[in-house]
Amino acid sequence: MTSSSFTPPSGAASLDDVAVLMPAFNGQADVERTLASFSEHARIRVLIVDDGSTPPIVAPALPNMSIDVLRMPKNGGIERALQAGIEALAARGFRYAARIDAGDLSAPQRLAKQRAYLEANPHVAGLGMWTQVVSRDGTPLFMLTPPAEPRAIRRVRFLRTCFVHPSMMLRVDAVLAVGNYREAYKAAEDLDLFLRLMERYDCANLPDVGLYYELNEGGISATKRRRQIVSTLRLQMQYFNVLNPCDWLGFAKTLLHFVTPYQTLQSVKKRLYAPRASL
Repeated sequence: MTSSSFTPPSGAASLDDVAVLMPAFNGQADVERTLASFSEHARIRVLIVDDGSTPPIVAPALPNMSIDVLRMPKNGGIERALQAGIEALAARGFRYAARIDAGDLSAPQRLAKQRAYLEANPHVAGLGMWTQVVSRDGTPLFMLTPPAEPRAIRRVRFLRTCFVHPSMMLRVDAVLAVGNYREAYKAAEDLDLFLRLMERYDCANLPDVGLYYELNEGGISATKRRRQIVSTLRLQMQYFNVLNPCDWLGFAKTLLHFVTPYQTLQSVKKRLYAPRASL
């Protein structure tokens, strides 16, 4: 695996303007395991958006971490939870929102690396990282290594996964400037946001592992797959560039997903990316 040449400044840089944003619906144990994975030299702020959990999510007591819980009145879906979370972070004066989902694990110093990059590149509104996909027991399955540079991302945005949503750090003011997360594209709220961000700003990736993503057979990509594909197709048609061959290929690829079973797609990914799985 190629490691990023970008490293945060020496010393314990403050993370006071960064907040981890985690929507959660039930899964108290996953919430605790995910938050315990963070390892930073500075104190970490966290906002859990409890999307109507029963029983309610309880903030765990973890060292070097301040955790708040924003409780939604009822379960309204991840789109509403993220929208409310961004608004809450803006009201509290945070500049950056670091996304993660319950069940995923953070690599050491992820927040410091992303914040340092965004501070040095003010035109970048969203910054992802490479991701190791793992099974529930932590076994490496395959790597997600999206392109790093904004120009390359714009070219292949529909042909391949260019951002791993739970690995992203976002500028809160930029997210609000383009209309925040929306419910218009169910199960594809992340792609909708990233496309709008890239109309006014750049988005990039650090070519360094920042996230261990747990492949959850009950997750949105598995249980709401058809809805996600429909939303993706609508976005592709809205932003389609007839002069970009990758947009044509990406549209065909999305159509192919309609007739390809979910398990088959996961098997293909494992075969394609398995050689990069070692860390």
